[in-house]
Amino acid sequence: MALYLVQHGKNLPKEQDPDKGLSPQGRSEVERIANVAKGYAVTVSIIKHSGTKRALETAEIFTAALKPPQGLQEISGIAPLDDVTRLRLDAGDNVMLVGHLPFMERLTSYLTTGSVDNTVFKFQNGGIVCLDKDVDKRSWHIKWALMPNIG
Repeated sequence: MALYLVQHGKNLPKEQDPDKGLSPQGRSEVERIANVAKGYAVTVSIIKHSGTKRALETAEIFTAALKPPQGLQEISGIAPLDDVTRLRLDAGDNVMLVGHLPFMERLTSYLTTGSVDNTVFKFQNGGIVCLDKDVDKRSWHIKWALMPNIG
């Protein structure tokens, strides 16, 4: 089972868009990363998002590129300050979650180290972190990451 964690793309300031949708740069970066993922034949069963405009728009771009058979779904429990220990993952499916910081970084830390306080990866807007679960050991590890920028 693979879990793909995505921080939404860069958004417009609230003064420009009260719902903080994706900025042109954010949209462009997400499209680039989604197409790279498609080129690597990344497969997901479903893409789940937090419901905010920027997360939905990011998820829609990934959905268009990756074409998950179960489509797109809004879920609760992945808002920025939600408790990562309460998230339940369905065994066996490759799932992409599109959400926010600090939730995504805290979830990565929790799954890989058992603690929400040990930051193990710094996310970038529009990037993907792929976590893989070792079924025998029941543990998670970071398998790879695609980020819009290096350095």
